[in-house]
Amino acid sequence: MSLGLTAAQALRLWHDVNLAMIRDDEPDLSLRQMTILLTVYLEAPPHTVRDLAAKLTVSKPVVTRALDSMGKLELVSRRRDDKDRRNVLVQRTVKGALYLERFADTIGRLSKAV
Repeated sequence: MSLGLTAAQALRLWHDVNLAMIRDDEPDLSLRQMTILLTVYLEAPPHTVRDLAAKLTVSKPVVTRALDSMGKLELVSRRRDDKDRRNVLVQRTVKGALYLERFADTIGRLSKAV
C-alpha cells in the first residue's frame, strides 16, 4: 500500500512523528530498539535473541543490550525456552502493546496533516 508521499512529505512525517514522541512522556527508543519492538509485535512468535540478531545482522550482545533497556521499560520480556534452554524467547507485554498503539495513533494523526 502506497501513501503516495513525496520524499519531502515522507521525511516531514518521519520528523513530526519523532518530534511528537519525544514531546510525549513516552520512552525514547533508538532506531534499533524500535525495530526490535516492531518485529516482536508485527511478526509471529517465537522470537529469540539469536533470530533477532540474524534479522538485524548484528551480534547477540547488541540485541541483548537493546532488550535490557526495553525490559526495564517493560516493553518486552524474556524467558528461557523450555524446549531448548539455550534459547531466550522475547515476548510481548501489555505495556509494549499500548506503547505501539499510541505510536500508531500518532502516525495516523500526523499523516493526515502531511
